[in-house]
Amino acid sequence: MSNATLPPRHGGQPAASKSAAAIDRAQAAGRKALIAYLPAGYPDKQTAIDAAIAVARNGADIVEIGIPYSDPVMDGAVIQAATTEALANGFRVADVFDIVAAVTAETDAAVLVMTYWNPVLRMGVNEFSRRLAEAGGAGLITPDLIPDEAAEWFAASDKYGLDRVFLVAPSSTPERVAMTVEATRGFVYAVSIMGVTGARSTVSSAAEAVVAAAHRAGAERVCVGLGVSRPEHVHEIAEYADGVIVGTALVAALRDGGVPAVGALAAELSTGFAVGSYASRTGAGE
Repeated sequence: MSNATLPPRHGGQPAASKSAAAIDRAQAAGRKALIAYLPAGYPDKQTAIDAAIAVARNGADIVEIGIPYSDPVMDGAVIQAATTEALANGFRVADVFDIVAAVTAETDAAVLVMTYWNPVLRMGVNEFSRRLAEAGGAGLITPDLIPDEAAEWFAASDKYGLDRVFLVAPSSTPERVAMTVEATRGFVYAVSIMGVTGARSTVSSAAEAVVAAAHRAGAERVCVGLGVSRPEHVHEIAEYADGVIVGTALVAALRDGGVPAVGALAAELSTGFAVGSYASRTGAGE
């Protein structure tokens, strides 16, 4: 693919990038960004809103709201179970805009929507983007969309000032990494493992190499997700990445202890990531 099909780079992130600004604020405060993932509509719409507000008020710089999908390819067992429950409880894609609007109205966190591409296509890329921007959303993380096939998303995200977060993985070639970095606005999502989300006992040794490759390709902000399962992993990742993405542990905390538990876990993760904390008992990664 020719880079002519990608949006031109003008150096650095545009001022409109809410997620880049959130990462930069964390950096200015002497820490790395905490990015918290929660499924939309789990276990119901209002609880999902309350949980997202709780993590944002307890230290999450960026909140990822995941759209439940009937055939996920990246989600591990905990997140799959949560999204299945959300769908069974009546979640509809349009509900995500209400959730984003409620969270952005009550917090200063940047709110990204993480979604497989089919729900966006079904609604219409321009319509989805317009509604997300009107809700105050920062942009989209699109795990199954590659830059080669994202022309319509490039146009819509530029039109509405939305971040577009693409993924790089241990299997990404240098050419693919460079293309992804050029296409991304906000931060590059570095997948630390090949596989699905979920807590693991160790961080993949590939994670640092993936982040380094993205930085070499010009990425200013690279955040690591998948397989972050203990506070010591957060310490380790913070040595080389610009942000740490936590999902499965937060979803498990919400499942087991409701909104107070998910807020408490976010607070612990955001204040030193102390070894031996609640996170180490539940697992702390997407």
